[in-house]
Amino acid sequence: MTINSFTIPIFPLPGIVLFPRSILHLHVFALPYRTLVSNALVRDRRIGIIQPKLGVGESLKRETPLYSVGSIGQIVEAEALDDGCFNLVLEGISRFNLIREVESDTPFRQVEATFEGFDDKKLPQALELAQRCQIEERAHWFAQTQGLNIDWQSADQLDDESLMNNIIQLSPFDTGIKQALLESTDLTERADLLMSALNFFGHQQGEDRKMTLH
Repeated sequence: MTINSFTIPIFPLPGIVLFPRSILHLHVFALPYRTLVSNALVRDRRIGIIQPKLGVGESLKRETPLYSVGSIGQIVEAEALDDGCFNLVLEGISRFNLIREVESDTPFRQVEATFEGFDDKKLPQALELAQRCQIEERAHWFAQTQGLNIDWQSADQLDDESLMNNIIQLSPFDTGIKQALLESTDLTERADLLMSALNFFGHQQGEDRKMTLH
């Protein structure tokens, strides 16, 4: 293990990214990840969330390659169900850079990673007011094109980081776009990428559903 690195069990999830200070709700049903959660609950309650690199039509396997950046999630709520599954609430702690996958006999995968390159304990600088307004305007348009019903009164109360991260988590962007957004260096870059994603995916029709920003 290299200096300033750590080992973390990972939950590979395509299309799911976890940002620092954001909240992610998960229903864990697959046996390997039920074991992962059980282990995490008696240790430090932390797990890694990272996207696998899946080709079109490919299914997730143990040897599926991973993106190089993931996030640490702290289990802040855990409900153990009668069937052995879990309902979890994760809070994002920090992004990490993957160094290598660790060989283990656990049913879940583990990686060596480092926080180097990320300073996610520091609150990001707020957006310029004009850029915040552009994000809100484009998000309104996107919601209309996708048939999304959003509580805009609640969304307007969110800070810049929370607003954008919720939109990213809940929007039907592909894994590459979500990964680029996760790896963005600051809120301004993330906002620019988000605007491009909203413009592109907003031209695809969605089914009626409710999206809640919190």
